[in-house]
Amino acid sequence: MPKGCSAVLAAQQGPNFAACRCHGATYSYIPGMSNDTHHARPLPVPAKRLARLGQLGSMTAGVAGSMAFNGLSQWGRGQRPSMRDLLLTPTNISRVADQLAKMRGAAMKIGQLVSMDTGDMLPPELAQIMARLRDDAHYMPPAQLKKVLNAQWPANWLGAFSKFDVRPIAAASIGQVHRVQLKDGRDLAIKVQYPGVAKSIDSDVANVGVLMRMSGLLPKGFDLQPYLEEARKQLHQETDYAREGAQLVRFGQLLADDPRFLVPQMHSDWSTGEILAMTHVAGVPIEAAAQEPQEVRDRIATQLIDLTLKELFTFGLMQTDPNFANYLYDRDTGRIVLLDFGATRDIDPVIAGQYRQMVQAGLADDGGALMAVAQQIGFVGTDTSAGHKAQILDMIRMVFGALASGPVVDFSDKELSRQMQARGMALAESGFLPPPLPIDVLLLQRKFGGVFLLAARLRARVDVMALLDRHGLLSVRAAE
Repeated sequence: MPKGCSAVLAAQQGPNFAACRCHGATYSYIPGMSNDTHHARPLPVPAKRLARLGQLGSMTAGVAGSMAFNGLSQWGRGQRPSMRDLLLTPTNISRVADQLAKMRGAAMKIGQLVSMDTGDMLPPELAQIMARLRDDAHYMPPAQLKKVLNAQWPANWLGAFSKFDVRPIAAASIGQVHRVQLKDGRDLAIKVQYPGVAKSIDSDVANVGVLMRMSGLLPKGFDLQPYLEEARKQLHQETDYAREGAQLVRFGQLLADDPRFLVPQMHSDWSTGEILAMTHVAGVPIEAAAQEPQEVRDRIATQLIDLTLKELFTFGLMQTDPNFANYLYDRDTGRIVLLDFGATRDIDPVIAGQYRQMVQAGLADDGGALMAVAQQIGFVGTDTSAGHKAQILDMIRMVFGALASGPVVDFSDKELSRQMQARGMALAESGFLPPPLPIDVLLLQRKFGGVFLLAARLRARVDVMALLDRHGLLSVRAAE
């Protein structure tokens, strides 16, 4: 047996590809993927809908039982328990995070969104537990991986490979990525979708919705269903790897002449609806650049903000998932590698125009124009009270005031974030119910928030006004 196969068998304590001896292909582990430093381990993905329903139901029952026990204990001590405090215990959050990580698919994807979008809203110890969902997921054992590949590729496919690393170089909510080498010399990254995740999206989303409603964390009267429906549609798009491949090609063409970014090349001969093959590109995780000199960190954040503005106002096409894992940094070339285009979507030109108006009104500190465009975008509704409108307007003006206060924004300064969080909490506690937002707006806000968090992680200083000027946003009432 080739040494690569022996290493896999010893480390995995499980079956390797049965064909490993036949075609001379070797298998090995990627350095740096030791279980000593990752929670990830080989666990079969529950592919059947009933199995996934059972796991979610078991998790929900466990959380509910823990809440009931803790609630009765508090009542016995003469305390009045709150639903929020009963849910947000380390035990419950750990139970949810661990179960979603095992299930993968839509359930884990929603957990990732919650863990990222809550930012500083969760207590630090609970935020740390939920952060597991942003790290490497568990991955398929080799036997399950082989079954998926056999179903997608022609018979005797292994004969075309000189090397196939069975432990993934990355694993996420919907699929895992393997580095392979073909006998024709190509060095590829193969993104393999977990079995059953596409078919389980509807039930996963519905069951996560049940858990969220049970939690008591949603404001009274808040209609969760429109958001769940949009999440369901988005996740169906993200599991269509043929669609993602087309978006990968589009972005590669748009950025072909931009030396700051590198987009992997798609290889259609090894791509299917559930497998995406692309050129393997080298790089370190983007957050590792936090150890680089200040000027490097500033440059990376500047380029990512510039790309976000270009996506919105020039391309009309945006990769809306700002997960840190979707970016690499190539120290040798200084380029930013862009990965994962499953959440790419065309942006409605009307919405892009509204955001242009909002930037211009905000920088001019025109309160009337700001409120008008905030209503057009959907941040406030026609039935929003005057008091709540004033609070929202104050928050928007606070952001633009920070931008206009100096040529450089220091993202390491958390004062603005703390103030915005306090205002947001006060708004929620005063009974404000946000109107349902268009999906484009939801995803835009998610992208802006993610880029902001990354710039903060890098402790970057960025001349945001210069970037706005570059995109024609400082001109008075530019063509709309």
